[in-house]
Amino acid sequence: MKEVNSVLKNQLEETIIDCKKLDGYDNLNYRITTADNSYIFKTYPYSEATYDMVEAENNALLFIQNDFEDMVPKPIPFKDYTYLKAFSNNEKPSIYRILSFLEGDFLGDVTPTKKVVTSLGTFLAELDLKLKGLKDYTIQSREWEWDLQYFHLNKKYINDIQNATDRNIVRYFFSQFEENVKPLFPELRKQIIHNDANEWNILVQNNKISGIIDFGNLAHTFLINELAIAITYICYDKENPLEWAILLLKSYHQKLPLEAKEISILYYLIAARLCTSVCNSAHAKKVNPDNSYASISEQSAWKTLHCWLTINPIHAENEFRKAANLSIDKPASIESLIKRRYEHISSILSTSYKEPIHMVKSAFQYMYDAEGNTFLDAYNNIPHVGHSHPKVVEAAQRQLTKLNTNTRYIYDELADYAEKLLKHFPPNLNKVFFVNSGSAASDLAVRMANNHTKSDTMMVMESGYHGNTQIAIDISDYKFNNAKGKGQKNHIIKAILPDTYRGKYSANNPNAGTLYGKDAVAQIKQSKQPISAFISEPILGCAGQVPLADGYLKEVYPAIRAQGGLCISDEVQTGFGRLGKHFWGYEAHGVIPDMVILGKPIANGHPMGAVVCTKEIAESFEKGVEFFSSFGGNPVSCTIASTVLDVIEEENLQENAKIVGNHYMALLKDLMLKYSCIGDVRGSGLFIGFDIVKDQTKTPNTALASHIKNELRNRHIIVSTDGPFDNVIKTKPPLCFNKENAEKVVATVSDILEEYYNVGAIFDV
Repeated sequence: MKEVNSVLKNQLEETIIDCKKLDGYDNLNYRITTADNSYIFKTYPYSEATYDMVEAENNALLFIQNDFEDMVPKPIPFKDYTYLKAFSNNEKPSIYRILSFLEGDFLGDVTPTKKVVTSLGTFLAELDLKLKGLKDYTIQSREWEWDLQYFHLNKKYINDIQNATDRNIVRYFFSQFEENVKPLFPELRKQIIHNDANEWNILVQNNKISGIIDFGNLAHTFLINELAIAITYICYDKENPLEWAILLLKSYHQKLPLEAKEISILYYLIAARLCTSVCNSAHAKKVNPDNSYASISEQSAWKTLHCWLTINPIHAENEFRKAANLSIDKPASIESLIKRRYEHISSILSTSYKEPIHMVKSAFQYMYDAEGNTFLDAYNNIPHVGHSHPKVVEAAQRQLTKLNTNTRYIYDELADYAEKLLKHFPPNLNKVFFVNSGSAASDLAVRMANNHTKSDTMMVMESGYHGNTQIAIDISDYKFNNAKGKGQKNHIIKAILPDTYRGKYSANNPNAGTLYGKDAVAQIKQSKQPISAFISEPILGCAGQVPLADGYLKEVYPAIRAQGGLCISDEVQTGFGRLGKHFWGYEAHGVIPDMVILGKPIANGHPMGAVVCTKEIAESFEKGVEFFSSFGGNPVSCTIASTVLDVIEEENLQENAKIVGNHYMALLKDLMLKYSCIGDVRGSGLFIGFDIVKDQTKTPNTALASHIKNELRNRHIIVSTDGPFDNVIKTKPPLCFNKENAEKVVATVSDILEEYYNVGAIFDV
């Protein structure tokens, strides 16, 4: 402070009454009060580059003074009529300048009205129209993180973000910027802009914009960035950010018309500014934890960024185009798309819902349709760590640029992933065979079991499903027992589903699982042929999310092994931490299978599957005909699958499945107490089903379940139905699903049921 007073005493004509230090991002600022005026005294660590930029900033302010008098800071000359001073004081050479002080309230300190936001749009457009005539090669040569055309420079700060989930949301928007914005760089209008119209740089008086300060972020960049940045900050903490964005865009556009290509990327530019903000806040906290100013808006930025994910980019662009009176392209009708689909694709490939959805994009737990709607995905368990997860996408892209070949060659990715995957299994499960799907894995597992035991008699579970190959269908009661199926083959033994809700032994019986197991053991003993293997899912999805009763496998596994057979756990749907408490479903039963089938989430939707088995089973299989899968475990597949394991660990997704799943189940059980049409809630982690019945009975209510599913779809939540009577709502979302998502699903189901009971006569259920 003494240094400041010393400089001002020698360089300012007026006598200083007060000197107050202000918050600053990377330089020290002071408010100076004299008898007649107030000034801002700004100081900067000296460098030639900084001196040139501050001089350019002063020149810009002088350039616009006549048009924006008292609305932008005015450079104040020192006694010698210069605007900048550079002093070398001890070991800290500094740059000094003085600006006029602008009166007004910061936008961040007031509740913005629509009039204020409209005024801001007009003001920024007028400012940019004036700045268009400014030429400054110092500004033009500047390349830095806060200019969105150099957004990529912020990538180095991503790892400074402490929360892994947040880091990956930022990575996602980086990839979207590369995909959607960067290709348009050569076509976008460029000029000098203010580049930082945030809530702490905008001044308000009498419900109108009265000024703008801090021209330190001036950039020669894309004109549309000015609006993107202003929208970013005006949307902070807003329940409906698009409503405010549209208001600002409309008033800006009326004064300075936007081009269609600029509007097409606005959604991604806003996301990029939010990411720039959180990246720099994270870095600032790391290098200077005591600087609270650097992270003053961080919480709001994160809130807005998470909210931005819930907005379909198509919807955002359409709303922006409406505000600019531009036409909107209507998507093709569902009817025409279905007609086209079935011109070359058989109708046996079914679609979901009475009104199918035309999906075009997705991100984490959200899916975006062609009409601009955002769907909360509470159903798709294949994108295990989230739709379009950036680390998975980037891993695939990197590997595709290096090598993707068939499995007859030696490449590190195969052995690397095998070792990584097998660390999640007990020591005796130490061999893995890679294929292209869960169905292929089921097929291979049966072949291996039959080869090992020299028998082809299989014991399968009622309502079980294991894939779409012929062998998989033969062991899938869900398929062969279908009205259109070919029936149970002679070499198949079907165990009764150990269902404690509708079955022979209920949950009220503490020994239900053991009793079901003993019944299965009796079937095993009655078999005239040795049983090659027993196969079951730990929770049967197609049965209606029915968990195997506790104690069941402890009875069945020993009995199967006693007569020479193998035990196979189908973990295609239940594996990789989905069940929360356990990484694999079989672990919940205190048993270890001889073989495990993997698929679906193993590579986040990339086609891959695997069979994990013991060394003895693998060695017996090696004595037969050569096994070869051209692309089962190819370099790209292994790289993606390896990244999935990394993300599960990095984002602690198994624990998230446990915490969110418990919350989800509790909410549904509370709902069950309110509505008697929910007969049962069951599952584990984020693998849940709730059974829809006719009131006060266990009689399946298929029509009501269908109504709930389709009404959820109409309200942009995706679930499905399953079970022998198609009356069980099943929800098995990506593992990034959060408590708020679960609450939204349950609240929406409650609304649907409230309407059903109040005006049920209007529904054909």
